[in-house]
Amino acid sequence: MRKLKNSELERLSIEEFKSSEKTPIIVILDNIRSLNNIGSVFRTSDAFLIEKIYLCGITAKPPHKDIHKTALGSTETVAWEYVENTLDLVKKLQEEGVQIASIEQAENATMLNDFQPDPGTTYALVFGNEVKGVSQEVVSHSDLVLEIPQFGTKHSLNISVSCGVVIWDLFSKINH
Repeated sequence: MRKLKNSELERLSIEEFKSSEKTPIIVILDNIRSLNNIGSVFRTSDAFLIEKIYLCGITAKPPHKDIHKTALGSTETVAWEYVENTLDLVKKLQEEGVQIASIEQAENATMLNDFQPDPGTTYALVFGNEVKGVSQEVVSHSDLVLEIPQFGTKHSLNISVSCGVVIWDLFSKINH
């Protein structure tokens, strides 16, 4: 086996990315503190043609050198918007028919591996603060809560890792 060169990867241009059909997934970042995590979420969202990222509360916005460092230019490709109040955004998206899925450990959560997305449905995935998680008021207003099964002692993943796991899982189920 030979590793591929960057020139062999057939990457989309910014214009091609923006005009591509998007995966019916929206990402909501609820009060994320780490700029590196924010940049990583942009990069993952670019990789799987995510519709849009909403940056809420204390979540920093591009342009910022620490976001740029991990985003590697994906802040230029993935559509994003800042909204101060996460709950207001959740209610607005629900009115538009978007299903809100908080990624959290909660009573009656659906394990990610058991979840089957409905065809033709757009999902907004809410990822929460590194310490406090998704706010309880947002969890309470969510249409569902998805939990990543974990088997070790920590029962905690970095938000950028959680984002990669959940987006890949939904992307692969939507595009099977």
